[in-house]
Order: sequence, then C-alpha cells, then structure tokens
Amino acid sequence: MLAPSPSNTAPLRIALVAPPMKAVPPVGYGGTERVVDALAIGLDARGHDVTTFATGDSHVPGRLVPIRKEALWKEGYRGDIAGFMEMAADAVWKHADEFDVIHSHLETFGFLLARYCTTPVVTTLHGRLDDSFTPDLLREFTDIPLVAISENQRRWWPDQNWVATIHHGQDLTRSPFRDQPGDYLAVVGRVAPEKGIAEAIELARRTGRPLKMAAKALDPAEIAMRDELVMPAHEEGVIEFLGELLPPERDEMMAGAFATLMLGTWPEPFGLVAIESLATGTPVIGRRTGALPEIIEEGVDGFLVDDLGEAMLALDRIGDLDRTEIRRRTLERFSVDRMTAAYEDVYRDLIAAKPGVAASVPGRPSVTGPRRTVRPERPIEPVLPTIPLPAPAAASSSVAKGSPATVTSTATASPDVRTH
Repeated sequence: MLAPSPSNTAPLRIALVAPPMKAVPPVGYGGTERVVDALAIGLDARGHDVTTFATGDSHVPGRLVPIRKEALWKEGYRGDIAGFMEMAADAVWKHADEFDVIHSHLETFGFLLARYCTTPVVTTLHGRLDDSFTPDLLREFTDIPLVAISENQRRWWPDQNWVATIHHGQDLTRSPFRDQPGDYLAVVGRVAPEKGIAEAIELARRTGRPLKMAAKALDPAEIAMRDELVMPAHEEGVIEFLGELLPPERDEMMAGAFATLMLGTWPEPFGLVAIESLATGTPVIGRRTGALPEIIEEGVDGFLVDDLGEAMLALDRIGDLDRTEIRRRTLERFSVDRMTAAYEDVYRDLIAAKPGVAASVPGRPSVTGPRRTVRPERPIEPVLPTIPLPAPAAASSSVAKGSPATVTSTATASPDVRTH
C-alpha cells in the first residue's frame, strides 16, 4: 500500500464553532458542547492547529476565541438565542481567511456562513430536523455540506448535501465498571413527557424494582412535570429523584444499575446517554425509535422495545448479557479517535474540492467529496465585545455581519436546544 501523500497528512488550520449557551466542556450535562470538546482534543492530539469559538469560560486545547465572556445559561438567561447564535457565526466569519476549514455546530444559524463564506464550512446538525423553521431552511440550503449524527436523523432529507454520517465519540475509557450491578433501574436526561419519564416510573411500579432518576427540569413544562409526577413518586418511595448530577456521580449511578431505561417517544438524533451507559457495562432498554437501533444491538448491548409489556420481558433477559463485552464494544465503536478520523477525512475532502464563489448559489451542483457513513492553551483576545443580555422578551434576528443575504423567521428560537 502506498504511504499517504504529504498533502493528506499536513496539519490543518481548523475552526470549531460552538453554541454560546454552555461552556466547552459543559460543567453539567450538554450534548453538543461535549462533542465539540472531544473533537478539539482529538484534532489537537493529531497535530492540527485548532481554534475553538466558544464562551470565554471554556477550557479547550489549542486556541480559544471567546464569543462572549460567559455561557448564557450560566448567567441565568433563558430567552431567545437566535441573536447569540448569529454572533457566533459572525465571530468566525471575521477570521475565515485564517483557516483551511470551518466546522459549525450552530445548527441552522450557521447556514448563511456555510453558503457564502469563501473558506469551506461543514455543519454538523445535532438536533431534530422537523421542528420549527428547520424544514424550510433545509429546503432552501440544499447546497451546503452537512454531517448527520445518525442515519435516522437524515432519513427524511435524502436530497441534502450530506457528506457523511458520523456517530459521536467520547473518551469513555475512564467510565466506572461494575461486573455485579445493583437491582435498581436508571434514568438520565430531562424531565419531559417525550423522554419516557412516566413510562419509567410505571415500569418501576409494575416490577417493584427501585428507580434512580438523574434528570434536569429547566423550562416551565418540565418543572411542572417534576412537581406533579416525579416528586410524588419520589415521596412515595417508587423512585429516588437525584436531580441533575455531575458526570462522575452520574456515571457511578449508571455503572451500578441493572439497566438504563430510554423509553421516550422522542426520536433521539443520537443518544449520548446510551453510549455512556454502555461504557459502564450497563445495558440499555430503549424504545425502538430514533438512532437507538444504530447504537443498541438487540440481545448484545440491550433490547429495543415498543411498549411497557416488552420492557418487562426485556428486564427478564437483561441479566444474561455480558457486561464486560458491552463495555469493550462501546469503547471501540464510539471512541474519540474514530470520530476524529472521520471528520478529518471530511475536512480534507472539502478543502481538496474548494470551489470558487458561485454567482448563483441555489441549484449549483455539489462540490464535496464522496459521501460516507462512519459509524496547553494559547488564548487570543476576544473578537467581539461582551454584549449585555437583552430582556427575554426581545427577539433580535440580525444576520451575521457582512453576509449578502438575509433569512428572516417569525419563529422564536427555543431557549433550550434539544439535541441529545
């Protein structure tokens, strides 16, 4: 086999752009920010020049360019995020010529950047693609290179310019492991109807197994569900409600569980909780929806179910699974190195096929590479001043500075971007 050419191994100048709601890595739980952190670490370890555009309280290898001083949610902000996401796109746009490739994690808020920036931009979509104004934007921006985080996520949009499907990777090597677990069940995530909270509580009632729930409640609907459903079950002794745990405590809780439950109807675009549980050796009983069938191999890593009756049958069989093998497979399938190598291939394909600036963007042919499925800091000064938080009622939607077009939506961006 021929050795790779120097052009395929030379270090790249890579910009990673994270949302400004949480720090990178997040203090508590955060899906997108944890993926950006893992990618920054992986790319830096491979010798690339990595610059991360994130909040100033982030801690990443390479260089950090603060979008704003602190994470929005750390300051208690729960309003419209659209303007802040556009600020993040604007921050990297100002310095685009300093990079070989830009990797946006700004969801649809980075689409104008991806279309008009002369530096190649690839966008990883972390959320559902059927909410709010996302379908309209996908129909308009069919030319920009996109990465899906599961085959299920992209299945309704086959005509987009998908350049890869890349499952998330995390450093799970230090996850705790229990060969002999306890008898309790575990739930991790949000207190929301679509997350299977009520189903998990009912399964605990029917089986008599204890249930430990590490879950956050942020918006009013989640807080109401916590107060009206979860806390009464906690006081009754059916469950133990732990609130949102920090990663070390959360992982210990999952490692000691008989099984982790993911019974929600919400189609997970990926499902970091699943791989975190599997890394501890704890199998998952999950609803047959979203990306879970791509993560859980039936009868090996856990079981996929359609209702509570099947979940009870799965519990009868969970004890037969090999927890050591579950952990081994997960560390191999969802490693940072595997994810980083896949993105590195995408970056090099985009750079090699870098086009000129098109006079008429809509309808132009794709210029990306072949599609694929792949299952010490040097801080610099902020490029933007810290902008005071607006009142929650304000809804500014200005386009990133210097862009030649404007996308206007009457929809208000949700204060909690549901991704994992």
